[in-house]
Amino acid sequence: MNKKRVLIFAVMLAVLCLLVYLQFRTWKKFDWATFRSTTEHVAKLNLLAGIALTYLAYVMRALRWRIFLKPVCETTTKRLMAPQLIGFSALALLGRAGEMIRPYIIAKKERLTFTSQIAVWGVERIFDMGAFALMLAVSFLSPDLQRLRFYHQLREFAFLLLLLVLGLVIGVVVVRLSGERVGNFLHDRFAGFAPRFAHHLREKIRSFSAGLATIQDIGSALQLIAISIFMWLLIALAYYAITHAYPGRLSTLSLPEQVVLMGSSMVGSMLQLPAVGGGQQVAAIAMLNSGFGVEKELAVSCGILIWAITFMSVVPAGLLLARHEHLSIRAMAEAEEKEAALASE
Repeated sequence: MNKKRVLIFAVMLAVLCLLVYLQFRTWKKFDWATFRSTTEHVAKLNLLAGIALTYLAYVMRALRWRIFLKPVCETTTKRLMAPQLIGFSALALLGRAGEMIRPYIIAKKERLTFTSQIAVWGVERIFDMGAFALMLAVSFLSPDLQRLRFYHQLREFAFLLLLLVLGLVIGVVVVRLSGERVGNFLHDRFAGFAPRFAHHLREKIRSFSAGLATIQDIGSALQLIAISIFMWLLIALAYYAITHAYPGRLSTLSLPEQVVLMGSSMVGSMLQLPAVGGGQQVAAIAMLNSGFGVEKELAVSCGILIWAITFMSVVPAGLLLARHEHLSIRAMAEAEEKEAALASE
C-alpha cells in the first residue's frame, strides 16, 4: 500500500470514528440487551432471500458486462461471473484499493486492454447512477416519501443526481465520438513542455474512446437500461427482505423508502474501510433511526445486516472462485496498481 493510500485510509478512519462518536453521543444510552435480542430473533428466511437477491444482482452485472463487450469480443455471462464475484470480494476485503480488480481480471481473461475495461467500468457506473436516479424519481410518486421531513432536500438531491448523470452521458458521448480530436487537442496543449506526457495522454484517450464503444445499437441500449433497472430493483428488494425480517417500524418500510435507504448506504459506502466497512453501516443506521424513526437498537442491528448481506455475502463465493482459478486477490491488487501506474505515465 503506497503513502497516498495510507493517507486516504487514515483520513477515512478518522472521519468514520468521528461519525460513530457523534451518533452514539446523540443517543446517550444504548440497550445492548435489546440489540442482541432483536438480532437473534430476525426471520432467517428473509435474510436468505436477501442473499439470493444480492447474488442474482451479480448475475445481472455479468450479463450487462457481456452486452458491453459485444462490439469487441464474444463472451458469455457464465464466463464473466467469476470476475464479478472475485472483483466485488476484493472491493469488500480491500476497500477502494480493490475497485479496479474487476476490470483488470476481465481485461486479462478476454485479452483486452486494461484501459478499455476501465472505460467499460465508467460506463457501467453511469448506468448504475442513471437507474438509481430513475428509481428515486419514480419513488417520489409514493405518499410514503412525501411524509418524510427531509422530502424537499431529497427531491433536490434527486434533481442534482439526474443533472450529474446527464453531464456524464454528454461527456462520454463527446469522448466517444471525438476521441481523436480531444486527444490531439490535449496533446498540443502539453507537447511544448511535457512531450512524453502529451503522447501518453493522447494514446490513453484514444484507448479510452475505443473502450467506450460499448453500445452497439438501440436494441443493446434498451437492454442495458432494462437490465440496470432490474438489477437495482433486485437490490431494493434485498433491502426490503432484510428490513422486513424485523418487527415494528422496520416491517412497515415500503419499497420507495427502501430506495431512499439504499441511496444513503451508497453515499456512505464512499467511506469504506477494508473488510470492516463503516460508512455504509453508519449511513444506513442514521437513515433508519433519524429518517424513518426506527428504534436505535433495531437500526444498528439492521444496518449491520444490510452491510453483511448486500456487501459482504459475496466474499465466500469470491474467495472460492479465486482459489479455483489460482488467483490471489492481494497479488491482483498489486498487479492492477502497477498497470494503472503504467497507464497514467
